[in-house]
Amino acid sequence: MKSKYENMKIIYNRSKIGWYWAPLFVSCWFLLFYLVVIPSFHRMPRLKTLEDERQQPGQFIGERAENTLLRLSKIGPKVVGSAANEQVAVQFLLSEIGDIIDDARTDLYDIEKTVQVASGNYLLWSMVNVYQSIQNVVVKLSPKNATSEAALLINSHFDSVPGSSGAGDAGMMCVIMLEVLRVITKYETPLTYSVVFLFNGAEENPLQGSHAFITQHPWAQNVKAVINLDSAGSGGREILFQSGPDHPWLMKYYGKNIVHPFASTIGEELFQNGFVPSETDYRVFRDFGHIPGLDMAQTLNGYVYHTKYDRFNLIPRRTYQLTGENILALVKALANAEELENPSKYAEGHMIFFDMMGWFFVYYPETMGIIINITVCVLVCVTIVLYIWMMSSSTGMFRRRIWAKFGILAALQVAGVALGIGLVLSIALFLDAVNLPMSWFSQNWMLFGLYFCPMIFGMGIVPGIYFSRTKEHGLPLGYGIQLLMHSHCLILTIITAIMVSYSIRSAFVIMLCIGFYTLSVLINLVTKAHRTNFLWLIPHCICQVLPFMFYTYCCYAFYVVFVPMQGRECNTNPEILMGFFTALMVLLFAPFLVPLFCLFRKSKTIISMFGICTIVFIIFAATPIAFPYAEKTAPQRFFAVHTARTFHNGDAASTVSHRDSGYFVLPVDRRPHTVDDILFENTSFTKSERIDCDSELMCGFPIYSSRWLNAVDNSYFVPGPEPNRDHIPTLTILDKSSGSDTNIKFDLEISGPSHTSIFILPLNGSKLVDWSFIKDPLDASVEPPYYVYWSYALDPKPLQFSLEFEHDDPNWSGGTFKIALMGHRIHDDMYITEDFREFLATFPPWAHVSSWIGSYNSWQL
Repeated sequence: MKSKYENMKIIYNRSKIGWYWAPLFVSCWFLLFYLVVIPSFHRMPRLKTLEDERQQPGQFIGERAENTLLRLSKIGPKVVGSAANEQVAVQFLLSEIGDIIDDARTDLYDIEKTVQVASGNYLLWSMVNVYQSIQNVVVKLSPKNATSEAALLINSHFDSVPGSSGAGDAGMMCVIMLEVLRVITKYETPLTYSVVFLFNGAEENPLQGSHAFITQHPWAQNVKAVINLDSAGSGGREILFQSGPDHPWLMKYYGKNIVHPFASTIGEELFQNGFVPSETDYRVFRDFGHIPGLDMAQTLNGYVYHTKYDRFNLIPRRTYQLTGENILALVKALANAEELENPSKYAEGHMIFFDMMGWFFVYYPETMGIIINITVCVLVCVTIVLYIWMMSSSTGMFRRRIWAKFGILAALQVAGVALGIGLVLSIALFLDAVNLPMSWFSQNWMLFGLYFCPMIFGMGIVPGIYFSRTKEHGLPLGYGIQLLMHSHCLILTIITAIMVSYSIRSAFVIMLCIGFYTLSVLINLVTKAHRTNFLWLIPHCICQVLPFMFYTYCCYAFYVVFVPMQGRECNTNPEILMGFFTALMVLLFAPFLVPLFCLFRKSKTIISMFGICTIVFIIFAATPIAFPYAEKTAPQRFFAVHTARTFHNGDAASTVSHRDSGYFVLPVDRRPHTVDDILFENTSFTKSERIDCDSELMCGFPIYSSRWLNAVDNSYFVPGPEPNRDHIPTLTILDKSSGSDTNIKFDLEISGPSHTSIFILPLNGSKLVDWSFIKDPLDASVEPPYYVYWSYALDPKPLQFSLEFEHDDPNWSGGTFKIALMGHRIHDDMYITEDFREFLATFPPWAHVSSWIGSYNSWQL
């Protein structure tokens, strides 16, 4: 008589499904992604018109906000220091605010408006950020007979980068603020606390307007929380990047009142850990105002961010309604929140939060998250033990033998995951090494072949080979595949436990994966479907639908946000970021689907198709098919500065050691040489030899922003005619005195264009011990050279400051320090010469070049 186990083996007989069902299986998941996930991500409400307002007063009217943005964007680029920003835009806002006040319920509200003009300096990153006479337009809305002085701050900026109208970044947020102000004041909206609307005139400078307000404006002292609105794209759903910190009550109000949620703890932790190459005013309010808040930004079509293509007509019309309804609901809720009176009483802990494809919003305290994560981890372990116990009873197989098989399959799963990750990282390193990164930049479908396919191949081929070679012994195929998935579930459980131990709130992502899988296992155990050939697949696949949609939604959102960002990041290999994140997502949405390929006949052939697909896509990456850039829709970014350079000797007369002129070119992304053939072959332009970076600060290049420091190695200088010299800064020594044998003090004055970078490098063993600016860089021992960024808006008076140096040797000699001034005239196109225009015209259509006039002058004093 045959044993119970042998009978079971005959029954199962390693039953398989016809190979021709595999394409249908894959297609179903693709269709789920394209028909449900992508439409859910882009779902937005209908734009409400002025006619809707007449029928239903008191709601946000997107059409009015759209019309306001059209007029604001027609002003053109609004750079700090330009007439467009300091006069036209300010008057535009004041006029709009005046019209709102005229229609307001002044019997219910007190409305004050003011224009703040401020100067100051502070340490931002490692740069001293000096601003002079910048402007903010500020409105304070208070309920009549208010019993509290506490206020909620709403902030966005109306200035823009050079060459961009700033329609998306962040003119749209400004017009939404105007419409929110209008709706609240025109209708009877209950308010407990005041609301301050800050129309920030110097955010792109960077982050100067917010610092001026929070440190100097009299209304700032009563601000208890902030909603910061910004943009890294052109419309679309605004994502909540950050909340708090340590103020979970803010997330509770967001969760209860947000109309169209789009937020995730994952994004917050990525942003706070530096994965996002950007910074917002939220940082200034947090660090200098010590106030909590919500940091929100639109991210759709980040390709046009900070380019001339950031235009009014590219913003989806429904964006106005979506963001407007969200902000209006949040302002109404927070302006009546009892926590606003004294937020410090509620400053404890963090929240875990995420939206489910925009359908609904989930949020709970971090402590509850820890309990949930641990509970699910324990449930997973109990379920696996129970499964193996029942499996032993139903098959007649010894439990120790099943545990041995489980260990083998777990090792195979680890090997498969390691193979997949190894293939992904190898491809990422290879493409960067052969100068073929970012083939997916404008064609996101390339990511499927380059990173999804090798990960799926690695995870599938190892168990596929194993199961094909164990046909005559071991477990029935169905049981083997289930044990394989159990092992992966256990691996993810261990990872979840580790993340919980390190207080990583994003552990909820893995918890959802193992939780839904465990649910399907429990259903199969209860119904005994796990004993059948194929019936166990029904609850298994059904329980994978929601996780699949959630993870692919997160994956799609990540690509929408981060793929365009790689067009302005040159320091790190973007392939590593895309490949690693893709591998992580595959480990979450595919580990309980890929093993199912082993149920099909010719399973190794089916899985190998993913490997073949990978090879084909790598070939694509080396051909014009996958060229990463496209005119207007996905341009490659460059900066070009028509520069006059003068280097001075260290003698008493400061004689000139070198003088030249030309075009400084700064590529921004990981492919800095794509235009070299176009610029320098069959043209009169050539790259000049690089100046010794040890002899000249910043290699003699006219640095405009601290972010340029990361791209200096890829930049170059093209000799050319001299630009207009009216913009060149001047340096005057007002006084030079010595307080002791080891100390010397310089009083200096600088005049020049509205944007000037100043670099200071102590020489010959001297040390900068004091200066007129904020002392933080000196106290924190910031590595020289010291970087001071100076800009002004209304008042062009020269910058006067002092530097005091100290030397250990009283008999020291030689120069004390080297100083370089880099002036930038970034908002006067009329000064651009015809020669410079001809040079810019040589760039290909798919290149976006931000250009202006600059200078570099250095002295040794």
